[in-house]
Amino acid sequence: MLFNSFSFAVFLPVIFTLYWLLGKERLKAQNILLLGASYFFYACWDWRFMFLLIFSTLLDYFTGLKMTESKTKNTRKFWFWLSVSINLGFLGLFKYYNFFADSFAQAIANFGLQVNPWTLKVILPVGISFYTFHGLSYVIDIYKDRIKAEKNFIDYSLFVSFFPLLVAGPIERATHLLPQIKKERSFDYSKAIDGLRQILWGLFKKIVIADQCANYANTIFNHSAGYSGSTLLLGAILFAFQIYGDFSGYSDIALGTARLFGVELLRNFAFPYFSRDIAEFWRRWHISLSTWFRDYLYIPLGGSKGGTWIKVRNTFIIFLVSGFWHGANWTFIIWGLLNALYIMPSIVFRTNRTHLDTVAAGRSLPTFTEFAAMILTFGLTVFAWIFFRANSVQHAFQILSTIGSGSLFTLPQIMPLKLFLLLALFILIEWNGRMEQYAIAKLAISWPKPIRWGIYYSMVLLIFFFAGAEQQFIYFQF
Repeated sequence: MLFNSFSFAVFLPVIFTLYWLLGKERLKAQNILLLGASYFFYACWDWRFMFLLIFSTLLDYFTGLKMTESKTKNTRKFWFWLSVSINLGFLGLFKYYNFFADSFAQAIANFGLQVNPWTLKVILPVGISFYTFHGLSYVIDIYKDRIKAEKNFIDYSLFVSFFPLLVAGPIERATHLLPQIKKERSFDYSKAIDGLRQILWGLFKKIVIADQCANYANTIFNHSAGYSGSTLLLGAILFAFQIYGDFSGYSDIALGTARLFGVELLRNFAFPYFSRDIAEFWRRWHISLSTWFRDYLYIPLGGSKGGTWIKVRNTFIIFLVSGFWHGANWTFIIWGLLNALYIMPSIVFRTNRTHLDTVAAGRSLPTFTEFAAMILTFGLTVFAWIFFRANSVQHAFQILSTIGSGSLFTLPQIMPLKLFLLLALFILIEWNGRMEQYAIAKLAISWPKPIRWGIYYSMVLLIFFFAGAEQQFIYFQF
């Protein structure tokens, strides 16, 4: 079931109505309803993978209890590593087995040996990277004595499977979400309206921006051999807006949907394309994943406490793992490596926390230096996105080779003028709302009601105008 589908447009109001009709004194019934709705939501993708989701939930739930009950450190460690090994084992089997098998066969072929490896003939279970990381953070937090094991199975299952975040995040923490699940929730009209507003903006970003960019970016990348350097560069830029509108749009819909049920999820995006360096970009892009790697990998490896070599090593590990998390392809690993190289000067010279504020805070326009820094950061990001989007490493280098040729200085063979106008409007709205949690949180809030509602209805009309065949969200494949 897609957020941008008719079925979800029916599903959400029905669950919302039933949920609040139960009343605030019926917390257990509300959680059972949400859990049932979440399992139904997931089963709409492929009911067979429900068994994997439920197994993962049972594994981490009972592991948490066993670690809490353990009398010795060794017993506690046994249960911890059992959970981690099985979780990563399933993730590796479904997501990475074919990659390693094919890579091994190719490596052997370089020595003149022919190997036909056995590969899995199954699709990747949707959301496995996300709900696996939910469970891992839970058992790690228990092992580190940050939290106690949750005894209520319904509450824990809902933490793992809450439908707004189940298939593409944000990656939640038990310390943040479980207390909300266990606390009575009462209907708040202002929060519900705010949630609907964020859902509207998420749908706008997905359907009007991301999907329209995808129409051109896919054409250009899929037929790259026939296009000039300028056209390929345009395709890379459009993909940058596609993946941002697609993934941040999903996150907006997820956060807005959760708010309808009185739940606040972790923020996942904070206007990353207005960043002044790569370090700031990664504080603003896929925040829940970046902070997950920081807390559960970077800091345990020593973080920034050691010398320069330790910081450099840990940074490369984080970005290579992040690239590999996104997909079983060398293109993602190179994408991660590029971002590690980008951020390295700020790590070495300790300038990675220079830009902690919002660019041009309190001003309408950035300075020339700020603008140049944003353009440079965006350009580096677009360069890395080419590897992220390319079908293979060879495909990426073919695109870069053409971009580096003289055809870069010709007019693009594709000129989507209407899309350029939409992107200009989108950037203007994002810039105007960059101080808020999402771009239209305070848009026209002080203007007369007819004008404000006119803006909302205009967005709705644009969504319906551009809505066509339902297009899956990019991050469902991760």
